[in-house]
Amino acid sequence: MPTPAASHRFPRLAVAVAALALALALTACGGTATTPGSSAPTTAAVPDRLEPLPAPQPALPVTVPSVDGAQVTITSADRVVPLSGSLNEIVHTLGLGKQVVARDITATFEQAAQLPVVTRGHDVSAESVLSLRPTLVIAETTSGPGEAIQQIRDAGVPVLVIAPAKGLDDVPKRIDAVAAALGVKEAGTQLNQRTADRIAAVRKDIPAASGKKPRVAFLYLRGTASVYLLGGSDSGAASLLEAAGAVDTGKDSGLGKDFTPITSEALAAAAPDAILVMSKGLESVGGVDGLVKIPGVAQTPAGMDRRVVTVDDGVLLNYGPRTDQVLSSLVTQLYSKGV
Repeated sequence: MPTPAASHRFPRLAVAVAALALALALTACGGTATTPGSSAPTTAAVPDRLEPLPAPQPALPVTVPSVDGAQVTITSADRVVPLSGSLNEIVHTLGLGKQVVARDITATFEQAAQLPVVTRGHDVSAESVLSLRPTLVIAETTSGPGEAIQQIRDAGVPVLVIAPAKGLDDVPKRIDAVAAALGVKEAGTQLNQRTADRIAAVRKDIPAASGKKPRVAFLYLRGTASVYLLGGSDSGAASLLEAAGAVDTGKDSGLGKDFTPITSEALAAAAPDAILVMSKGLESVGGVDGLVKIPGVAQTPAGMDRRVVTVDDGVLLNYGPRTDQVLSSLVTQLYSKGV
């Protein structure tokens, strides 16, 4: 969970847990909610499919800036390797899915299902990437290890590095950056407009505040690795929660890092009305029954009411063309039960 790149960052998590190596089995876009007394949420059947634009014709070559300081010249978009699920989603949705020749494990949408995986866990395999003869590799600053990225560059492959997404403001920036690199700026403008319109439509339907805003704690859970973390201001969830009319309790409590180990004291101070988790994270602790056994959870208003909001790992923190679906899921879950 990018990073709970999840977003994913989906993405890779930048957590304060030493030597944390988590192989995430990520799933489709969707959300679930629990009601008081229920043991496990029921997952909505939301197809994990993208809605691509008509295929554009790339205007190449182009030279574009990479966030690591390089100027990258791209002469062909025939064989593209995006090294995060979020970036892969953008390339596909721009209409260039047929040019994508690989994926990392966080690209879980249906159109990417048959592509070869070029990561081991979250680490990029330079050999696997190079074996596919890419004409462009698109990475994030969290993609690594650095030696693998450099090995790909040393082989003469153009590598564009893009900053990871942290909030809604990053959506148009990332779409623009990918579209520019692929020589399809006009498609990027079109996709940005469509995405902005859809996000605006969701926000228009958010119930007017009546009293206090719902307080939501974002927890990153991997029970099989005994990892239980509370999201702070840099977790990536704050922007979505605020757009949904809620308060991110980690940010509100002054937790400046991305994630910090859960403590009873921190949860008591946060006092969330609802808990946001990724689907696989909730599954890893044994569902809601297991979640409330984590020290401090049962004592929160959310724990006492068993108010749990879930969004699938593969899209929660992607901040891309399907962010409107994520936001809509959050809004539906937060307000349908009167949180």
